[in-house]
Amino acid sequence: MLICLTASHKNAAFDLLERLSANAEHAAPRILDGHDAVQGAVVVATCNRFEAYLDLDAPDGASPVPAVHEAIRAVGTVAGLEPDELRATFGFVHGNAVAGHLFAVASGLESVVVGEGEIAGQVRRALERARREGTTTPELERLFQRASQTSRRVKNETGIGGEGRSIVRLALDLAESRVTDWAATRVLLVGTGRFAGASLAALRDRGVTDVRVHSPSGRGAKFAASHGIEAVPRGEYAATAADVDIIVTCTTAEHHVVDKALIAAGRERLEASVALLPGATAPERDVRQLVIDLGLPRNVAPDVVDLPGVDLLDLETIKIHAPLEELGATDAAREIVSRDARAFGDLGEERDLAPAVVALRKHVYDILDGEIARAKARGDDDGRTESALRHMAGVLLHTPMVRSRELARAGEQLAWIDGLEALFGVKPDEEAREVRDARDVRRVEPGAEPRRADAS
Repeated sequence: MLICLTASHKNAAFDLLERLSANAEHAAPRILDGHDAVQGAVVVATCNRFEAYLDLDAPDGASPVPAVHEAIRAVGTVAGLEPDELRATFGFVHGNAVAGHLFAVASGLESVVVGEGEIAGQVRRALERARREGTTTPELERLFQRASQTSRRVKNETGIGGEGRSIVRLALDLAESRVTDWAATRVLLVGTGRFAGASLAALRDRGVTDVRVHSPSGRGAKFAASHGIEAVPRGEYAATAADVDIIVTCTTAEHHVVDKALIAAGRERLEASVALLPGATAPERDVRQLVIDLGLPRNVAPDVVDLPGVDLLDLETIKIHAPLEELGATDAAREIVSRDARAFGDLGEERDLAPAVVALRKHVYDILDGEIARAKARGDDDGRTESALRHMAGVLLHTPMVRSRELARAGEQLAWIDGLEALFGVKPDEEAREVRDARDVRRVEPGAEPRRADAS
């Protein structure tokens, strides 16, 4: 059974999302340790959502609630949040609806900026992290791989992702009123993380040429060299931050990388450097600076706005100004998502019947082999009787196989299984389940070790 616990910009406060996202990398292993029914977990954490996708081994009729509560408790422990607060916040998606939800998320349909491009990569990296942590399963692999396929189809077949939409570009759109000439604007990019490249590309698209980068983690020089810009060393960081027109922060640091003290110190340093020039006096400047905080956790301390001339544009503000959806493109995208989700569910339900199908075919072919052996013992030298028996077995199996798919897609798998037992005394046995499980494991990509219920 697939379960999704979701907190996003639609149902959760930004402060809570910030806490959840900051500790996302530790959540999946803790969730798996919380309850025996949880076979796998993949956590998707972005600047405006935290979602845990769970694969539960729950018998028919069993309630998933205990496992879900333990998963929420595990997330709360990692993030330092009370389970009651999370239970009141998390949305709950289960069964076939999980595929539709993830496919919509991966396609950018649930983002602050509908159709934004970064989310598809974030979903893909969530699966890669689960593989490294050993928390994925064949079913979660299938779910996330199909989500990536759907997001590509949405991008290719609709116009919803064709304009380079992103949080970064929306932030720069909102900054237009504060910028008179992008070509003359000086920008400091703080961070080399997931948004840094997108931020630089969006700035260049607007004509910005003076971009420098600083990395609190020391990766600035490498990023600068690969993108053809100048790196700002630690000793010049404060003065540069005080001197530029726009600061864009996009780090994954768990502390503020820009605050009032930093910019104030930089301004004092600039004034002191001017005062050292012979006969120079510090000019009166109408300082106007815009700080754009794209980080989660927050990269910028709220106190920067206490400085004269400094404005702050953070994710909460950006969310408020997110544009309305273009209905035509969005409707087309949602139709693709819905169709792919139905196909995912249909295949999953057919796969759920696999042990029963294997058991029926084994039952029929065991009988067939016995009859062929008797025919040969009675002198079926030319094989005509064997051929006729094999043809008859295929004809007899055709209708049950067709009905199995029809009933599975209608959610009536149990009717088919009960019919097998009533008519033939056939039940899905352990051998059939092992055949199904072995096939599922082979579906996992090379190098990925699925986390199974009996794993140590």
